[in-house]
Amino acid sequence: MILLLCVIIGVLAVIIGWQWYSRRKRNQIILEITSGISNILEYETTEKVLVPTGDDPIQQLLIQINRLLDNKQKVFADYARTKDSQRKMISNMSHDLKTPLTVILGYTEKLNQKNSLTAQEEEQVILRLNEKVNGLISLLNQFFDLVKIESEDYDIALSKISLSEVCRNTVLEFYDLLISKNLRVEIDIPEQPYYFHGNKDALHRILSNLISNSIRYGSDGGVFGLTVRDEGEIVAVDVWDRGKGIAEIHQERVFERLYTLDDARNPQFHGSGLGLSISKRLTEEMNGTISLSSSQAEKKTTFTCKFKQLTY
Repeated sequence: MILLLCVIIGVLAVIIGWQWYSRRKRNQIILEITSGISNILEYETTEKVLVPTGDDPIQQLLIQINRLLDNKQKVFADYARTKDSQRKMISNMSHDLKTPLTVILGYTEKLNQKNSLTAQEEEQVILRLNEKVNGLISLLNQFFDLVKIESEDYDIALSKISLSEVCRNTVLEFYDLLISKNLRVEIDIPEQPYYFHGNKDALHRILSNLISNSIRYGSDGGVFGLTVRDEGEIVAVDVWDRGKGIAEIHQERVFERLYTLDDARNPQFHGSGLGLSISKRLTEEMNGTISLSSSQAEKKTTFTCKFKQLTY
């Protein structure tokens, strides 16, 4: 009886001792985890919390902590990119506003100088002033449109529309301008209508931006083209020209906000860098893609929009 009691006491002592040791070891691990997290947060490092342990619950806790830290780093990186993008956007926007405002100020100063201009010169200054003011208004409208499109609550109504019809109508609107620029117009739009789930106004704006871009930067090539293609499940439209191509270094950035093609194609024209960004956002709103293919050697630049074709 005494022997049995001694055995029981011994077993209880071992259990209590093991529990004390386990609790002490777990507390040490928790302190190491706490210290690791504290250092990561204080010094803003990208390290992980690495504490060797065979305790399965603590291992699962470490996995979730490191997932949370990964997510924190991703959010921080996204914030840094967004902040840098906003800084560049404000800088570029300030530059794009400063230039026309300086010109406008110069024209107004000329007009304020009494008897310094003839009636004909004054008329020319007023016309140029009007052009610059309208250009500035257009730039501001594009900027606010892009901000609206990029907002989280922006949404456009989608319905079944004919890509062929919108392309045909948009080209007709620009036809006189294309001819006045002495451009040979090559249009290939099949009679068969190609449908997709989109928005007529949005598609019209995309095409207008692409055609305007082609006229502004590619008219020196003497040719403008628009092609509608059937790719099975996909329907595509190419807007192309034979002007000076775009160097590869610029091609991945042409859809960025306020990134201009002035150095890439035609330095005689200065664009806002917003039209292609707006086109990209609107294309994505209609679940489509927009891409650029350009070769300076072949002197051909093509912007391609693709949408999932509707067959019903």
